[in-house]
Amino acid sequence: MKKGLFPTNKFINLTTPFYYYDTVLLKATLESLKQETNKHNIEAHYAVKANANDRILNIIAKEGFGADCVSGNEIKAALNAGFPASKIVFAGVGKDDWEINYALENNIFCFNCESIPEIEIINELAHKQQKIASIALRINPNVKVDTHHYITTGVAENKFGINLSDLEKVIDVVKKQANIKLIGLHFHIGSQILEMNNFKSLCTRINEIQQWMLDQKIVIKNINVGGGLGINYQQPNENPIPNFKDYINVITQHLTLQPHQQLHIEPGRSIVAQCGSLIAKVLYIKEGTHTKFAILNAGMTELIRPALYQAYHLIENITSEEEMEKYDIVGPICESSDVFAKGMEINRAKRGDLVALRSAGAYGEVMASRYNLRPYPTVYLTEDFQ
Repeated sequence: MKKGLFPTNKFINLTTPFYYYDTVLLKATLESLKQETNKHNIEAHYAVKANANDRILNIIAKEGFGADCVSGNEIKAALNAGFPASKIVFAGVGKDDWEINYALENNIFCFNCESIPEIEIINELAHKQQKIASIALRINPNVKVDTHHYITTGVAENKFGINLSDLEKVIDVVKKQANIKLIGLHFHIGSQILEMNNFKSLCTRINEIQQWMLDQKIVIKNINVGGGLGINYQQPNENPIPNFKDYINVITQHLTLQPHQQLHIEPGRSIVAQCGSLIAKVLYIKEGTHTKFAILNAGMTELIRPALYQAYHLIENITSEEEMEKYDIVGPICESSDVFAKGMEINRAKRGDLVALRSAGAYGEVMASRYNLRPYPTVYLTEDFQ
């Protein structure tokens, strides 16, 4: 099996666990996405929640992308990294007053709004600052997608967005708000979506909503289809850059935009996931009744996705070329859910070997915790070894 390329000889003396980001791959991924968005005049806002490392944010900002933020602190991080306020959108079902005020003070591009109470509060706070807040309505399109139920966001039972049945009432409320300007519609149906027909279904629903808007003589300048494009967790070495071309083509071919409208997308995982790996050390090989355990010094505190979503991450022993053996690969945390993989084949492991948990650049470092009073993992970029 082809392995990932790592400066392994430079890892040997480093304290593990740590995150390693391949910035060569990151920049190639950004360039691929930029080529496709430029072809169709699409504004891309990087979803900061995927990875908020300040050095990663700085690289993405320098490539000219906007930022999709879901908290006040993400807005701060985006501004500090160099994202222009004019390209920052603020989403989230529960925006606190201080977060709204901070966004207003910094004149961000748009609030993606999810309820009538939120719209009314934004109007009230904008009035106090003597400003007009630009908003997009986040519509729940009730489109089912092929992904884990924890990361689907666009069906009726989800907490996100405005239900279609409430749209007319919401529009009426917006019209009464003196400090609100409706500039867009926003959608997001889920994450780690690989079936392009899901995006086709979204576009069909957006076209229906757009037609209703036209019939009501409501002018909408911006259409934001959100993010959600998945990556290949099983074969990161063979497919390091997602197929942005097919993704963009599905949207542009099936979405009917008006001549005056700007299209926006919000990729996150698809930009950063493949460039990141969690590097850990084998502490012990334990013989179980029915299996061998490879016990690592990284656990769910460093990478929670397997425990939370039963997510798959390819694991490679990067210091061994011995024959392949099956292991249950686990962490040191005092929880039975602290398991990275069961029955995974890696090169025969021994105490002290380094392993790479691949495709961990999204929802890895950013979701790390200090449970069991463990320290946060250190972070290294390609540039640190040059």
